Amino acid sequence: MQVSVEDINSVKKTLHIEIPEADVTSELDKAYNELKKKAKVKGFRPGKVPRSVVVRMFKKDVHADVTSKLIQSSFMEALKETELNIVGTPQVDPPELQDSGPYNYDATVEISPEIEDIDYKGLTLKRTNYKVSDEEIDAQLKMLQKNFARQEKIEPERAAAAGDFVLIDYQGSKDGQPFDETAKTENFTLKLGDGTILKEFDDQLIGMQHEESKEFAVKFPDDYFNAKLQDLEISFQVTLHEIREEVMPAIDDVLAKKAGQYESLDDLKKVITENLEQGYAKRVDQELNEQIFTDLIAKSDFEVPDAMVDMELEGIVNEAERSFAYRNMSLEEMGLTKEAIAEKYRDTALKQVKRHLILGKMIKQEELSLADDEVEQELNEMASSFNQPVAEIKNYYDQNKDKLEYFKHTILEKKAIKLIIDTSKIEDVEPEKEPAEGGQNETAAE
Repeated sequence: MQVSVEDINSVKKTLHIEIPEADVTSELDKAYNELKKKAKVKGFRPGKVPRSVVVRMFKKDVHADVTSKLIQSSFMEALKETELNIVGTPQVDPPELQDSGPYNYDATVEISPEIEDIDYKGLTLKRTNYKVSDEEIDAQLKMLQKNFARQEKIEPERAAAAGDFVLIDYQGSKDGQPFDETAKTENFTLKLGDGTILKEFDDQLIGMQHEESKEFAVKFPDDYFNAKLQDLEISFQVTLHEIREEVMPAIDDVLAKKAGQYESLDDLKKVITENLEQGYAKRVDQELNEQIFTDLIAKSDFEVPDAMVDMELEGIVNEAERSFAYRNMSLEEMGLTKEAIAEKYRDTALKQVKRHLILGKMIKQEELSLADDEVEQELNEMASSFNQPVAEIKNYYDQNKDKLEYFKHTILEKKAIKLIIDTSKIEDVEPEKEPAEGGQNETAAE
């Protein structure tokens, strides 16, 4: 077999492969001989069908099958001969197999890039000195207070106002006909002013009285989250059954005990402070990582295979789908497509691939390795963060060896990042502006 490699670029090659005529003839003979034994042809006993008849009747199928076998075996042999470390799926447009002569075909492949040693020592990094403020703790307490708020029916009865919770029945119609996206809904609670359905919808309810019914139309914007309602005018029939107001509990020891295993408000504040500090620590790590890889990517000159970027994009799209599914939504309902998400995050995926390639090079360059106790520590930390027994985590990885290898590689990447930080020049700086809630969106007491 003859193989030659044509460079398309540093990470894309075309293999020109020629399979000798003797190998082609041998495979064709095997295929026809096997078929002769099994072929059922009228007028001939089993196993006695002449080859000429078999060729005439089954040539197309035999050639297709032999072509596939020749390509599979020769391609693997070509990879061994050329020592190419390919990524993704090779592109092959196989020509027709002839009755005689060698078989020639081309396979276009992508390979992992060759990366020079990473010059990572002596980077200048800025580390922000975030501090938890009393205002942030108060904001978290108010969020917790809101979580334990209760709704009480307004007595004496009055008209609905912004900020009230209302219990309603509603149905929307389009052009005088019921519309599936606004089907009849009973005992629906919404807070006036939040725009749960639409702000203009809420505005129509303000001023309504107990057990009052009202009919009105609203126009949904062309960027509405539900694509099926975008740019439509819907007529609603609404009946308001109840008006409630939100009653907040006092921020005290009683609230702290309701929130969890806290003996007092001071205990709760301590936990909130610790969680906010952990949030800031993660934020500092993220900022340092961003600085590190902005610098290293700029200094590292290598091409990235499209296949690697596509695989990273696939992960991003799948994560987006899982995120929407968790909220009982779909991409279609949000007016999104996989293609649109992939296009939006292609640059992000490219940077992520470069980041992994740089770290992979550093792991080899510095001969980083893992001790058993390091893996054990990471498994214990994972079990703690997921609130699961470490035995369950270990059992999962025992049954998914590929994921275990990936997990170990992420630990090695962490070691590589730590090595970069340890050899960098760190300048501690104050925040440019006071961030809200320690960079967290969830209650820090949870």
